[in-house]
Amino acid sequence: MTGTRGRRARREGRESWDRRGRGERGSASLEFLGVLPILLLIALAGIQLGFVAYAANQAGTAARTAARTAALRAPHPNAEDAGRNAVSDWLRDGTSISPPSDDGDSVTATAVINIPSVIPGVSIFGPVRRSATMPKEDTTP
Repeated sequence: MTGTRGRRARREGRESWDRRGRGERGSASLEFLGVLPILLLIALAGIQLGFVAYAANQAGTAARTAARTAALRAPHPNAEDAGRNAVSDWLRDGTSISPPSDDGDSVTATAVINIPSVIPGVSIFGPVRRSATMPKEDTTP
């Protein structure tokens, strides 16, 4: 008799658990779906900030390369082309380099790169601008 009473108690316990748990089934999935857009927005913001930092880094590289090339003894390669070639391929189309200015002892070049957007057609940030100054190469023998 103890065996049947034990089975009945287990069955009744299982039934009461089933009745209690039915109303909360799937609630974790719904809560996750509620939080998912916020998580995606945070991820996209992080990626966008990475694009901003990378574009700023590439603009600095382009400006330094253009200034270094313009500081070489004549004849030297085109500094604007050298600066543009120093930029990653996928940023090169949105890159402009101003003609280097010569003040006698040094040369200054400025590079401007458009920051790509994670969401096409939405541009939150403007272009990034970096300048670099390099001393001219010594031409005395």
